[in-house]
Amino acid sequence: SCYLLKTNKQKMGRFFFFYSFLCFVLLISGCFSSSFEHHLCSPTEASALLQFKQSFQNMPEEYCSCWWDQDCFPKTMSWNESRDCCTWDGVTCDLLNGHVIGLDLSCNLLRGSIHPNSSLFQLHHLHTLNLAFNDFYASSIPHNIGQLMNLRHLNLSESRFSGKIPTEISNLSNLVSLDLSYSFGLELDERTFETMLHNFTNLELLALPLGDISSPIPVSIHPNSSLFQLHHLHTLNLDNNYFNPSSIPNGIGRLRNLRHLKLSGFYGKIPTEISYLSNLVSLDLSYAYGLEVDERTFETMLHNFTNLELLALPFDVSFHPNSSLFQLHHLHTLNLDNSYSNPSSIPNGIGRLRNLRHLKLSGFDGKIPTEISYLSNLVSLDLSGNECELDERTFETMLHNFTNLELLSLYGVNISSSIPVNISSSLRYLDLRDTNLRGVLKENFFLLPNLERIYLGSNDLLKGVFPKIHRSNTLLMELDISHTGISGALPDSIGAFSSLNILNLRECQFSGSIPDSIGNLTQIMELILSNNHFTGHIPSTISKLKHLTNLDLYHNSFSGEIPNVFSNLQELRYLYLSNNSFIGPFPASILSLTQLYSLDLSSNSLSGPLPSNQSMLQKLNFVDLSYNSLNGTIPSWVFSLPLLSSVSLQHNRFRGLADEVIKTNPTLKELHLSNNQLSGSFPQSLVNLTNLETLGISSNNITIDEGMNITFLSLSSLFLSSCELKDFPHFLRNVKTLVYLDISNNKICGQIPNWFSGMRWDSLQFLNLSHNSLTGHLPQFRYDNLQYLDLKFNYLQGPLALSICNMRKLILLDLSHNYFSDSVPHCLGSMARLTVLDLRKNNFTGSLPPFCAQSTSLSTIVVNGNRFEGPVPVSLLNCNGLQVLDVGNSAINDTFPAWLGTLQELQVLILKSNKFHGPISTCQTKFCFPKLRIFDLSRNDFSGSLPAKVFGNFKAMIKLDGQDTGNIKYMESVLNSPFVTSYEDSVSLVIKGQDIELQRISTITTTIDLSSNHFEGVIPKTLKDLRSLWLLNLSHNNLRGDIPMKLGQLNMLEALDLSWNRFTGKIPQELTRLNFLAFLNVSQNHLVGPIPQGRQFNTFENDSYGGNLDLCGVPLSKQCGTSDSSHVPQQLESKEEGESCFFCGFT
Repeated sequence: SCYLLKTNKQKMGRFFFFYSFLCFVLLISGCFSSSFEHHLCSPTEASALLQFKQSFQNMPEEYCSCWWDQDCFPKTMSWNESRDCCTWDGVTCDLLNGHVIGLDLSCNLLRGSIHPNSSLFQLHHLHTLNLAFNDFYASSIPHNIGQLMNLRHLNLSESRFSGKIPTEISNLSNLVSLDLSYSFGLELDERTFETMLHNFTNLELLALPLGDISSPIPVSIHPNSSLFQLHHLHTLNLDNNYFNPSSIPNGIGRLRNLRHLKLSGFYGKIPTEISYLSNLVSLDLSYAYGLEVDERTFETMLHNFTNLELLALPFDVSFHPNSSLFQLHHLHTLNLDNSYSNPSSIPNGIGRLRNLRHLKLSGFDGKIPTEISYLSNLVSLDLSGNECELDERTFETMLHNFTNLELLSLYGVNISSSIPVNISSSLRYLDLRDTNLRGVLKENFFLLPNLERIYLGSNDLLKGVFPKIHRSNTLLMELDISHTGISGALPDSIGAFSSLNILNLRECQFSGSIPDSIGNLTQIMELILSNNHFTGHIPSTISKLKHLTNLDLYHNSFSGEIPNVFSNLQELRYLYLSNNSFIGPFPASILSLTQLYSLDLSSNSLSGPLPSNQSMLQKLNFVDLSYNSLNGTIPSWVFSLPLLSSVSLQHNRFRGLADEVIKTNPTLKELHLSNNQLSGSFPQSLVNLTNLETLGISSNNITIDEGMNITFLSLSSLFLSSCELKDFPHFLRNVKTLVYLDISNNKICGQIPNWFSGMRWDSLQFLNLSHNSLTGHLPQFRYDNLQYLDLKFNYLQGPLALSICNMRKLILLDLSHNYFSDSVPHCLGSMARLTVLDLRKNNFTGSLPPFCAQSTSLSTIVVNGNRFEGPVPVSLLNCNGLQVLDVGNSAINDTFPAWLGTLQELQVLILKSNKFHGPISTCQTKFCFPKLRIFDLSRNDFSGSLPAKVFGNFKAMIKLDGQDTGNIKYMESVLNSPFVTSYEDSVSLVIKGQDIELQRISTITTTIDLSSNHFEGVIPKTLKDLRSLWLLNLSHNNLRGDIPMKLGQLNMLEALDLSWNRFTGKIPQELTRLNFLAFLNVSQNHLVGPIPQGRQFNTFENDSYGGNLDLCGVPLSKQCGTSDSSHVPQQLESKEEGESCFFCGFT
């Protein structure tokens, strides 16, 4: 992520050259100082410099390079008394007398603040002071800056200064350049602004912020401002207040000597007088997104700017082919950002700017014009951030013509091309992420002589294996092929990329072990191999990667012990080994990683105690060891780490007294200790964790005194599930900031107390009181922002009050397994955000509420096990996202609601055990029940033929070629909540003859249960096409004819129940092909002949065949004779279509 930011700044940096004058001065003065080293600097000034050095600490190098796109290094490291200070890095001395006249500590990794009595202000002869790109801790610019009256060049840009710019800065009347840009915390009042500019009569370069984001009033530049008297000014950069913008000041046109103009954060119309600045070489308005320009002013501007070399614009302008833009023959850099306007196509005429070297276009759509390939002088082309299409032929022509191209970014452009082969040998940077790239990687792609960075991620159609590399590549620094279909083993030749800094293979299809040659990547800083299928051990050669800062092996299939290879990785900051199959002890070498910031070893099988020796993890902020089998006591060092913010140790076997385990740590914000074997009383020491926001101690042996009175000032999430609580903890009265509260699965009995339901928890979003013994009526909660309310498995009773609908932000409401009665308030079916409604196993009566009468958010409706009457409400047609509808086990009296087939997301339909009647008709739409996977109409009064046409619509039950059934997933409703992102649906089904509740519905659970009705006729042919069918129950009907041989094609079938019908003929031998068949019941029919033998049929017992007097063979005691038993031929099947059509049109 750092590099993405860095790269964006690099590309933008190519467009701007506002500091050229200052850089030239520094270069010249540096050259002269190195030529006359024999002049000794003043001991007083050398001492002042050393004192200045001692007042700061150094930041990590990656911090600076990430944020500022600078190759930072601590220049002050070379400063010592044994050398003349004129030879120190960043120091320039006068050629005649040795005084320090220049101090350039830009990007020096400085962190701290400059105090008013700083020794810096003893350097009275300073001409140049550059402290850009450091971190001054949001401190203010000292007033003493005004003492350095010989300063000609002052640069404090991007250094995190804040507060008011001191008035004393206006004393620096000799200034030629002043750069305070990108100092977003600085405030500049109008009086100081005018005084400064009045005194800076020699100013040539000015870069200022005009208002802090917190400043209510930015500087207002009036037409008579001193700014417009700066006749020597050639470079102006004004950064306006983005939160309180103003228009470009009138008077700007009087700065006739301006050559470089950059304006950010302004809005309104661009004044006509800007076109008077005919000497402009660069005009950068790229961050002034609120600007508007009429076409006439725009054309006049461009007509007058005949010397323009750089142009960056953020607004939507209609470019006609004859626009003056295309007459700018000196233009070499063009940046047009259309992101904040209505999308439009890239203008025709762009191909006439033949001298362009740098082109960046954002926010455009449509086809990229062919003429863009005429720009043969391009060095950088950035078309990322567009919703454009680039046809393959234009793409190839571009690459053929752009022989000087060094940077190409087409991120997000739809190319639909194979990997290009005709690429400029000058190319250094290539970004083709998310471009629908297809094909395979080839070796010659990696052998381009200057290529340093390759990004091919997010291209699913990129397949094949990673090619073997037969010669070393010492230039490539970053390689990203994440989120692609590249598979197979990582070849040994990966070690040929000896200069790699970043290797990102996240979410591909790699398998096999990591080759030992990974140890050859000695310059690598980030190694990301997560979400693949790697196996085996972590190679010991990892220990050679001494510059590694990020090692991410999350979610693979690594096994064995985690090797102690980390002692050498002293720069490692992020270590992610979670979701693998590691075993054995916690690797002690991790404790020596002094720079480690984040550690995640969760979801493995680690065992044994944590090392008790003192840890060196002094910078550790986040540690997650959850879901392992670690045991013993938690060592004291875990809670003594000075910067620790989050500790997750849940789901292990840690033991010990809770109060001794938890120590005072003011930085700790999250503590997860649930599901361990901790004992003792609720730790009073928790109160000392003053910044604690999340506490989880569920499922331990910790006793909690419900009456204790303690205060948590910042607590937002509390997990006290399975803690043997017998009452609501009284200390909750003192917690004002709760967002998430789980006290489920305890022994709390009685009514919900008034103090609890009356708490003003305005922030509460999640409340789980399920699996207790709560009684009485549901009180009126006063939680206006509640999203998740779970009260299942209690003894709550009485009617639901209308006030429940006052919680308008509810996403999930689970009141199942209680004793609520009377009718359901109609408003409950129309709550705008409600996604899951579970009312099963209560005593509700009356008709079903009009679901989705005013809302379409519901995805799960379960009202099974109540006493509802009447029909299914037609308002369900509005539930466009409905996935689960379970109205079973009530008294609903209706015909089959075929119109539900229009709900395209419906996957589960359960109407069982009601008073439904009549035939099964099909809906009149083309796609009827396309995603249905559970269809349960059992125990009703349906009649007529089995619905052949309805079965034919069950597309989700037809196993498609290539469908992956090995990776079992479960149905879930997506919840728009930060705490509970999904809800796993559950249903009760008759499986293998028994009522079983499925706590989770896997996506391979496909069932049809039409048992205990009055269906007649034969089994329709369309049933054979449902190849992914898992359970089929047609028992207790009046079906007849032969059992179709083609049921043997249902190769995923595990349970088949055809009992209690009037089937005749033999049991088809083809059913022995059903390799997964675990349950078979064909009893109580009129079947004849021998029972098929082989495979699963060898496991079935007598009960499967009882009541068929003419069946014979194992396992029955009746032996088969030499003559075949007679059976009714399968001619009855031919009547199927006619009979099913008889009921077409019935509802």
